Amino acid sequence: MGFAMKRLHRCVVLTIILGLVSLPLPAMAGTKKGNPRDVPTAGIEFAKTATQITGIAISPLLGVGAVGAYQWFSAHTDQERAALPWFANPVFWFPCLALVIACAFKDSFGTMIPPGLKKPFDALETAENKLTGLVTAGAVVPELVNSMSKALVNASPSGAIGGPHVGGLAMLHIGAMDFSWLLDIAMVPLAVAIFAVVWLASHTINVLILLSPWGAVDAALKAARTSLLGLLTITAWIDPRAAAVLSLIIIIFAYFIAGWSFRLTVYGTIFCWDFFTLRRTRFTLHPEANKVFTARQIGEVPIRTYGRLHQTPEGVLIFRYRPWLVLPVRELTVQRAGLVVGRGVFYSVVLDPDGMSGATRTLFLLPPRYRGHEDTFVRAYRLGGTVDVGLRRAWNWLREAVGLGPKQPAVAGVVT
Repeated sequence: MGFAMKRLHRCVVLTIILGLVSLPLPAMAGTKKGNPRDVPTAGIEFAKTATQITGIAISPLLGVGAVGAYQWFSAHTDQERAALPWFANPVFWFPCLALVIACAFKDSFGTMIPPGLKKPFDALETAENKLTGLVTAGAVVPELVNSMSKALVNASPSGAIGGPHVGGLAMLHIGAMDFSWLLDIAMVPLAVAIFAVVWLASHTINVLILLSPWGAVDAALKAARTSLLGLLTITAWIDPRAAAVLSLIIIIFAYFIAGWSFRLTVYGTIFCWDFFTLRRTRFTLHPEANKVFTARQIGEVPIRTYGRLHQTPEGVLIFRYRPWLVLPVRELTVQRAGLVVGRGVFYSVVLDPDGMSGATRTLFLLPPRYRGHEDTFVRAYRLGGTVDVGLRRAWNWLREAVGLGPKQPAVAGVVT
């Protein structure tokens, strides 16, 4: 019953979004033949704005910088440039694009840089993506919607209620009265919601890069995102209507993975916070409940779910969490038998045995604050001990191979 209601809720919300986004489609269908960018109809203005918002959401820093530079070079007079929004000023968009180039340089040499040296820069880029996404949602997206509203109103014949140049939309523009703010009230919340959904999906690439130990995978993820943004840009240049359809496809896909994207974004946020603030130096384990993430789907609990691992007075391990961080608390009982803590270079994990194969699998992910506290975690929850995983395991193996360190106990079949 709960699953059916969840599906129904998703369908209702998606129907509302598609209905609102599809409002300008009749206007686009009636566009005059020729270059669509030269016809100031309501449909074309909606399409261009929707494409800009989707593109900026895919890569906020690159998107805002590119849109600002395009508007700056498209202006022909000083008066036109003075009327441009703040993000179209070279003082803003030039450093943005310079930083994008620096990140591209870092990714180009990522396959040759040891992960231990590259990860701090990946964490910094993830934090930058969060900051620019927040600024864009609060400042740039409303500005784009407001510019669209004014363009539609200004294109309307003076004294008319609507007009052929706005595709029949009832834009109230009577004399010197400007009611474009009415359209802003209706469209800004929707535009911000669309931006948030697409940005969440795109931001997961930064988090996956943060978790990945292979530079080649990082480069492939970045190339896929850049290719999608390039395809959207080229399509918008050829035909804004086709770009609007492509944007709609991206929005729908991002909507259906929003839950997964949100959980991964929460993990990336806590990871960056712990990393940059050296949280492990101030961290103390609570004797009964500590924050962890699920490393895989466990029953009905999705992967990357954020919650607390509790230990009852009777010694039972219970994972408690809130879906979307605000919904009612749910619980999952965790079997203690065979659990061990895997110590990594950047973060540690809790491993459990696979009853079918006898190997071990990752059960929980521990944020970076737990680094150096693995033994305390084992004692607090009475687990089976610690093992080295990931880069730490590879380094210890190398030390053993050249005779520089004692052999470490290992758990057969640990997947790193």
